[in-house]
Amino acid sequence: MTNPRQLAFIALKEVHKGAYADVALDRVLQKFKLPDHDRRLMTELVYGSVRRQRTLDAIIDQLATKKNQQQPKDLRTILHLGFYQLRYQERIPVSAAVNTTVELAKENGFPGLTGFVNGLLRQYLRLTEKSSEPLKLPENPVEKLGILHSFPNWIIEVWLSQLGFEETEKLCNWMNQTPTIDLRVNILRSSLIEVESAFASAGIVVKPIPHLPQALRLIGNNGAIQNLPGFDEGWWTVQDSSAQLVAHLLDPQPGNVVIDVCAAPGGKTTHIAELMGDKGKIYACDKTASRLRKLKENAQRLHLQSIEICIGDSRNLPQFYNTADRVLLDAPCSGLGTMHRHADARWRQTPDSVQELRQLQKELLSHNATFVKTGGVLVYATCTLHPAENEEVISEFLATNPHWQVERPSFDFGDISTSGWLKVWPHQQDMDGFFMVRLRKTKDSE
Repeated sequence: MTNPRQLAFIALKEVHKGAYADVALDRVLQKFKLPDHDRRLMTELVYGSVRRQRTLDAIIDQLATKKNQQQPKDLRTILHLGFYQLRYQERIPVSAAVNTTVELAKENGFPGLTGFVNGLLRQYLRLTEKSSEPLKLPENPVEKLGILHSFPNWIIEVWLSQLGFEETEKLCNWMNQTPTIDLRVNILRSSLIEVESAFASAGIVVKPIPHLPQALRLIGNNGAIQNLPGFDEGWWTVQDSSAQLVAHLLDPQPGNVVIDVCAAPGGKTTHIAELMGDKGKIYACDKTASRLRKLKENAQRLHLQSIEICIGDSRNLPQFYNTADRVLLDAPCSGLGTMHRHADARWRQTPDSVQELRQLQKELLSHNATFVKTGGVLVYATCTLHPAENEEVISEFLATNPHWQVERPSFDFGDISTSGWLKVWPHQQDMDGFFMVRLRKTKDSE
């Protein structure tokens, strides 16, 4: 089977049964070998249909007599694929989008509803001829942004409270883009100039990223990452530019003892080792052994020797008490800053899950702070943009731990508050959303 739309339908059926979008997509791609252009189309259709689910449902609700939730699940999935192509894929001819969707209905159990599918899609097309926005949108700003940009209301509310309407809309637009891929050059094995030159020789376009001395952004489609020049030699690794800021904020020094308490899959751990010149000791902790295997593979490929793997929950590692010059707590979080990379994340997180994560973050911070020597530094970082997981966690910690203080970043980047923590807004910096703060332990607790 090589029909990318049929394969997208198969993957989306799995997503709607509860599978993660990337896992469902990968499973189908492994089973059926597609040429590159079909592979790209299928990937776009799966991620796009999941990402834009609320908008696509709103179109069905507006046009069909039966609401989206009353439609048979598979038919709803087929309609999502059709409307996604019509609304968001300008390079796909209208006739191809309509005809292939009708064909999907015929081939997947709905031969008697092909007229309904055809009529619904053409009804939408007629509306697009009359108006640049065929969707009827409510006046309420939360509902309006949520339906138009396909986010749950609670996420829109979190952003509106911090940014206002215009900036929130810019952030929504950014989060619905296809993500870019950033690389971090391993300065112990290569240099920015050497990697740029090797890529140029292979016809691959990259561009440096301001303020980040090791970062390059890939431009265009370049095939499998492991086939790019310098991968096997350990010249670089994939890491978003925002995540690269975290190790610079930690500022580890050669000879330091560093504990990375939620280390897997290891992007920040290996960056710390590079910044230390691979001199010193980094304990890479995580409670999931399978995820630490990826870290070990990365460290070996990058030829790094200073990392020691430590399997376990950092809330139960008393051997590290008062031993570290630097601790990195890259805390588990709701991931609201990286939703463009995880198509279904916006539908998986809830206000309740945020509260559960917040409790975990507070516990981790409280435990991990005990690992730091007097005069040492702890960096708390998340890839979310929710104050409950960021500013509020830090404010509560400082209120009960007077022997700790915030240190402002030494570099000028992102939104640095008067309190000294740094927030990266994706639509302003064109990189993943992140929160990070550098805390110094000024003396031992009484």
